[in-house]
Amino acid sequence: MSRKRMQRTQRLNKKGLLFAISAFFRGCPLVLTAALLLLLPVRPLGAATFAIGGSNFLLNGHPFQIKAGEMHPARVPHQYWADRLRMIHAMGLNTVSIYVFWNVHEPHEDQFNFSGDGDVAQFVRLAQKEGLWVILRPGPYCCAEWEFGGFPWWLLKQHDMKVRSQDPRFLAAAAGYLKKLAQQLAPLQITHGGPIILVQVENEYGSYGHDHVYMGKIRDMIRAAGFDVPLFTADGGGRMMANGSLPGVLPGLNGGSGPSIMREIGRYRPHGPWFVPEFYPGWLDHWGEPHAHVGIRGLVRETEWKLTHNVSFSYYMIYGGTSFGFMAGANYGGHFQPQPTSYDYDSPIDEMGRPTEKYFALREVLAQHLAPGETLPDVPATTPVIEIPKIELNESASIFDNLGAPVRSEQPLSFEDLDQDYGYVLYRTRIPGPADAVLKIHQLRDYAVVCMDGKRVAVLDRRLKQNSIPLRITGASARLDILVENCGRINYGGQLPYNRKGITKSVTLGGRQLTGWEMYKLPFDEVPSLRFNSTPTAAAPAVHRGAFELSHLGDTFLDMRGWGKGIVFVNGHNLGRYWYIGPQQTLYCPGVWLHKGPNQIVIFEQLRDHVHGLTGDNRPILDELNPD
Repeated sequence: MSRKRMQRTQRLNKKGLLFAISAFFRGCPLVLTAALLLLLPVRPLGAATFAIGGSNFLLNGHPFQIKAGEMHPARVPHQYWADRLRMIHAMGLNTVSIYVFWNVHEPHEDQFNFSGDGDVAQFVRLAQKEGLWVILRPGPYCCAEWEFGGFPWWLLKQHDMKVRSQDPRFLAAAAGYLKKLAQQLAPLQITHGGPIILVQVENEYGSYGHDHVYMGKIRDMIRAAGFDVPLFTADGGGRMMANGSLPGVLPGLNGGSGPSIMREIGRYRPHGPWFVPEFYPGWLDHWGEPHAHVGIRGLVRETEWKLTHNVSFSYYMIYGGTSFGFMAGANYGGHFQPQPTSYDYDSPIDEMGRPTEKYFALREVLAQHLAPGETLPDVPATTPVIEIPKIELNESASIFDNLGAPVRSEQPLSFEDLDQDYGYVLYRTRIPGPADAVLKIHQLRDYAVVCMDGKRVAVLDRRLKQNSIPLRITGASARLDILVENCGRINYGGQLPYNRKGITKSVTLGGRQLTGWEMYKLPFDEVPSLRFNSTPTAAAPAVHRGAFELSHLGDTFLDMRGWGKGIVFVNGHNLGRYWYIGPQQTLYCPGVWLHKGPNQIVIFEQLRDHVHGLTGDNRPILDELNPD
């Protein structure tokens, strides 16, 4: 629905309500009138209705086809939310679908954040201003190639807590989150004059388990929190939908295409409505694997079919964005598969918000299926993009020279036991010598740089199921340092509950356990205060710092080719991980995080000793693999 149509609907609702009230009470005694008014349910003027009919969605009692696209507020700076929503609307869509990630809004237990990039209520208000309806997907589990599928890391501090289950501790934590979220978003439901028309119960539970009691509890806590619009589930077909669906809740078919949509959903609702919450115009990436591409021709053909067969849908993703900082997750398909920082997703709107060839092809189809009286907005202008000449990194600081106070324990402790969420931990002990034996890290999670007496001797990568190396010590003893990186908690599948990070069991040398550990926490939740040398020569692992000047602002892509593995901060903002193996070789830097005049860049490099400068380019490089 266009903004003009939405405003007209609200005016008509308001006018009709006022007329009905005046007609009803005309001639009533004043006392009786006041008493009866107190008994009326409070409903804001301008509130519309949305319902699930026998075969259609019904907006204000009339059939309504949802034409939605998914984007995630957490994957783009809030300053760009309105830009992305305008671009979505201009493609011909009437609805935006959003995941809300629990770990964004409760990063630490009982500490909630709904401001700045976490102000999801403001995002919903901007969507309404743009004339878009909103589908809310609040979890508590989301997936989305996001760290831990949206669960907060601190749930893992209790070793025996089972997430995504009837564990009362998990359910209590989830209910507390949903209650806080509802305080932000329940007033923005269509039943209260807002744009939220649907709320999802959990997410793709049918591919994880078959506990309908658990699903019923999640449904009930969503209702108890204050969400009163229609509910739906989203699953694949067959057993997945059987496992994840609930009586009285609309089943949605993720990935559904053609007549299979009616066949799968028809087992539960013979006449519909037909709804595909995730219609894939692109696909996800993993480090070390080719960048995903989805062809335009088949996508256009399937879109046309859905439009002409009254199938409501949401493109997942219409705009992917970026998993800034440490928020990219991981899959487990027989081996650990961490996901890159970019969530471009080969989607119709690219990582910096520009329309692609795919966007215009879909817009052409959607323009032929507008509702009566609806007009297609013009495609808006995009954010300027800039190039940055070579930035020199002229200061460096060795990690080994900048360690704080350690945590001591006979056995190595996980990140969670150290009360650390993301980043890195340096594990240190001394090994008696001489020795010639195999060093083995039991349950390494996920990537380790191994150093002896300050010299890097090996790298161990969980992706490749590496966890051991031969060590030879010729002296009386040696200092062993193991820098372990959390490469993202698994976000999908049966390994989801087993997501503790660091060294999660033990370290042995020749079968004998090593004890007497010192653990140095390196969360990199902000740019650390370090003692820098005025040369860029510190050997990895090291932090490098530089500065650059800008006369005008715009988005840019930092070219990390030639670097090894690490993270980049620009003006205090963590842009995310880079890794030479690809396929991602650039890091997106939003222009709203840059300054006219001086800017600072800080890079933590884990692997390469000889650093060089880098540039800011006007295009991303997302499909370049290197030998691993």
